[in-house]
Amino acid sequence: MSRVYTCHFSGPKVFEKAFEKPFEKPFETLLRKDSFRVALQQIVEETVAGLGYELVEIERSAGGLMRITIDNIWQDGVDRFDIPFVTVEDCEKVNRQLMFALEVDGVEYRRLEVSSPGIDRPLRNEKDLARFEGELIDITLKAPMGEAAAGLVNALRKKFRGALEKAEAESTWQIVWSDAPEPKPGARVSKKRPPVPMQVLGFRLDELREARLAPVVDFKGRKPKIDLGEN
Repeated sequence: MSRVYTCHFSGPKVFEKAFEKPFEKPFETLLRKDSFRVALQQIVEETVAGLGYELVEIERSAGGLMRITIDNIWQDGVDRFDIPFVTVEDCEKVNRQLMFALEVDGVEYRRLEVSSPGIDRPLRNEKDLARFEGELIDITLKAPMGEAAAGLVNALRKKFRGALEKAEAESTWQIVWSDAPEPKPGARVSKKRPPVPMQVLGFRLDELREARLAPVVDFKGRKPKIDLGEN
């Protein structure tokens, strides 16, 4: 079961004032904001990595909140269940260092939060996918399935949930799922009922708009990878 810790600290007033110059064209403003995002990403990522953690996500709200999500670093070949949870002390340490780094670089904000990942942790890169191989994930494609649906799913469908697997082709992944309806609590499922066939969707990371761990609550704590049986 996921544990989430969050540290809250107030900071300087509001960020992005530097990009709200009078008479500036919308495209120029957009370029400035994109440059700011890149610079902010670099500042935060270097600070977090320097303390021995991994940057998971940066979220910013119009109200001046800046939320930073961190995790402990995973190395290939290490069982992810052996990676310790991020603690409140970890969040406090990163928060203190980030406040200093952001002040030095002149980044303005109202409030800074540093937290551990939730049960819907984003998966941003190949390393994240490798770390959570076998887990149930939610993905959103950049474009609908279209002709690739081949009549098996709705051609306009973009969102899928399934167990993550590594595909044979390089830099290619797949999810395996079944569209069988979930049985109601206490309901008996007939053994004579034919099983719904499993479906497989292959994808590359650059084809996804978003990928996250499926927010499924398990009160029994950590558990091994999903066993899909014979495909």
